[in-house]
Amino acid sequence: MEEPIYLILSDGKVFAGRSMGAAGEITGELVFTTAMTGYLETLTDPSYYGQIVIQTFPLIGNYGVISQDLESDRFTLPAYIVRECCPDPSNFRSEGGLDLFLRERGVIGLTGVDTRALTRIVREHGVMNARISRRPRLSAQEWAELRAYRVEGAVAAVTCAAETEAAGEPGGPLIVLWDFGAKANIRRELLKRGCRVLTVPAHTSAARIRALRPDGLMLTNGPGDPADNAAEISVLRELAPAGIPTFGICLGHQLLALSRGAQTVKLKYGHRGANQPARHLPTGRVYITSQNHGYAVVSETLPPTARASFLNANDGTCEGVDYDDMPAFSVQFHPEASAGPLDTGFLFDRFLRLVREGGTSGAA
Repeated sequence: MEEPIYLILSDGKVFAGRSMGAAGEITGELVFTTAMTGYLETLTDPSYYGQIVIQTFPLIGNYGVISQDLESDRFTLPAYIVRECCPDPSNFRSEGGLDLFLRERGVIGLTGVDTRALTRIVREHGVMNARISRRPRLSAQEWAELRAYRVEGAVAAVTCAAETEAAGEPGGPLIVLWDFGAKANIRRELLKRGCRVLTVPAHTSAARIRALRPDGLMLTNGPGDPADNAAEISVLRELAPAGIPTFGICLGHQLLALSRGAQTVKLKYGHRGANQPARHLPTGRVYITSQNHGYAVVSETLPPTARASFLNANDGTCEGVDYDDMPAFSVQFHPEASAGPLDTGFLFDRFLRLVREGGTSGAA
């Protein structure tokens, strides 16, 4: 981790640091996460596709690498920035150090930079493009490419290649998990509740989903601009009359809203961390939630048959929607991510009640 390397922002600022992980140069969308732990989950969350992630907590890697904590077996995050990477992890579950882990999986890393200053820039100016480079100056062509960069084709890049089934309890409800970039713990939460989980790719047709005769439909998290997924939104719209009990998380929440005529908006710097407060409107209770998203559903654009169920207590953005004209609900945050640590796990139980009742009631 001694090779000099530079982070060049699209506004012209340059930060010098040291290389860790894989060698190379990369362009991406610069974002930050405020989570103090869970760096392995961050590194393997497909929702970070195309993004260079700043970890705001200053020391990363202190508990090493633990394969059971990974959210995906693929690495779609192109680059990772930390203030200090711990060279000697200490944990009884550790299987090695973070630097080697990143190197073996081709993830470019940058350490030794002022992540606090970087985070303040992103908070003030919003998400911006950046490039990790071996040189502190870019050519005119490289500058043009940097400023024109956009995360595209994200869901297609991270979804599964084929259908796979994970058996829960014999005779348990069949849940189709529609994979837009799913975190593994969503599947685990369904399995431990006795579900049989059939994971299908993002490009699956409405006819195929109906033919599977699922008891419930899980719409997963995923990366990118939700409005880019016109085909998936169209399929959701086509599926609505089938009345399949549906639960959407993160991108799934956004796609479901778009299919019902709502709109989404890009946030200035997004919500990424493990301590985002979400207020449950029916009860007034505030839950601490884990989040990773750069877009939000615009509450005012929801149709008359839908209503916001959660709002972000910091900025008032939509964190959940209940639908009156179909057996469906969704949340922007990650109930499987154990932020509370178990505060919002009840949402999976709510989904299973909806499944068992055949979609007749979705009330919390």
